[in-house]
Amino acid sequence: MSPREPVPPPVLLAALSRESAALGPALSRESAVLPEVTADGTEVAPGVWVASADRADFGEPDVHPGDLAEAGGRPAWRRAEFLAGRHLLRRLLRRVRPDLAALPVRIDPAGKPRLGGAPDLALPGITISHDGDRIAAAVCAHGDVGVDVQLPPDRLSDSAVRRCLGSHAPAVTALPRARRAREFAWVWTVQEACVKADGTGMGGRPWSIDVPPGALSGRWGRFTWLSLRTRSPVPLSCAFHPAPPR
Repeated sequence: MSPREPVPPPVLLAALSRESAALGPALSRESAVLPEVTADGTEVAPGVWVASADRADFGEPDVHPGDLAEAGGRPAWRRAEFLAGRHLLRRLLRRVRPDLAALPVRIDPAGKPRLGGAPDLALPGITISHDGDRIAAAVCAHGDVGVDVQLPPDRLSDSAVRRCLGSHAPAVTALPRARRAREFAWVWTVQEACVKADGTGMGGRPWSIDVPPGALSGRWGRFTWLSLRTRSPVPLSCAFHPAPPR
């Protein structure tokens, strides 16, 4: 802990210790059996695949003609980010649904990316996220999906923590600075993944979604969410329709 970082009150340290102790065995069990999310994609739940990578991992990405045309009007920095995201999505599709990997990607009225195709074609849900050079994409075979990747912020105000953490804010505010930023980023990825799956974006008030710090999974409305803490080196979460019962 840096000398300039606030010292958590003993009662909060005790609470966090209990939380970590309770979480520890679960994290150990999941780490032992669950593979890391990679650029090639990992099935994180039945029918739900997530891929994540740094842009530098790709070299010069393959570019779909439709994506290139759509990127044309964007600033240069945004264009490169956009094309890298589409490349990661199509790379994931080539693995899990190669028959759909060349379909055009359309943006629906709510701003969600969707695969274009014949009306009677059962199409999976798709989603892309960027933060700096880090990119994530997801495909859900049975419905809408949202993914979010977020690097811990360099600056984080107490008001932002209170807004997004709600009743959990005091425990997170009391953490050392780097851990506080990282925990905030993990919670935010869950909140944003949920509203992206729902197609409501910021209008869905993601900060109002209750996500306990350290939680690995939960439900929000009709969606299941997963915080991929044991499977990603950077904060990364997804939300999706659960698979229908067989």
